[in-house]
Amino acid sequence: MAIISNATTIIDAGAMSGLGSMVLIKTLTASSSSTLSFVHGASSVVLDGTYPLYRFSFINMHPASHNPDAAGGFNFNVTTDGSNYNVAKTSTAFTGYHSEDDTQAGFGYNVGNDAAQITAAIPITGQIYNQNDNGTSGFLDLYNPADTTFMKHFISSSGRTDYSGRDYQNQYHVAGYVNTTSAVTGVQFSMWSGNIDSGTVKLYGIKDS
Repeated sequence: MAIISNATTIIDAGAMSGLGSMVLIKTLTASSSSTLSFVHGASSVVLDGTYPLYRFSFINMHPASHNPDAAGGFNFNVTTDGSNYNVAKTSTAFTGYHSEDDTQAGFGYNVGNDAAQITAAIPITGQIYNQNDNGTSGFLDLYNPADTTFMKHFISSSGRTDYSGRDYQNQYHVAGYVNTTSAVTGVQFSMWSGNIDSGTVKLYGIKDS
């Protein structure tokens, strides 16, 4: 593991990801924030052809208000011009869950949180309550965002604690594509309802992937 001059850690040999060397590009920390945005060329953000794969790791994201399951919890959207987050996206989602009291468990396709060519934000978790023992952590991978020939794939996986009459652990998986041949120049995160109370999102470039 190496440390560069600004104390940013570079994880060599993909020890944690299994995908290749991960280079930390930017960290954003929420504090009652409506959105967290990573835009290429702004505030030292790199989101171009430098890396074939970019990983956004979101850590202990906590909502300021309850985000219901029908709408989604933690979400992302993309831009091709640096300001308008309105690019068409298609996705599919599945989830597994287990309650803390061991009375309920399940696994299946989440029809309520998939998307077909929507320009609004894509849910990458299910509902998140705003109690102190609720929240989500996980990652979003975006492939070849700078490509100007093909559309762009994305994959997300997350774990979240949830409350709906009882506490749950939920594993949530989403995959899809951004339906544009223009370069994606920015990624924005938000809660479906209300602000992001707290949490951190780290952007990594992944080499040799």
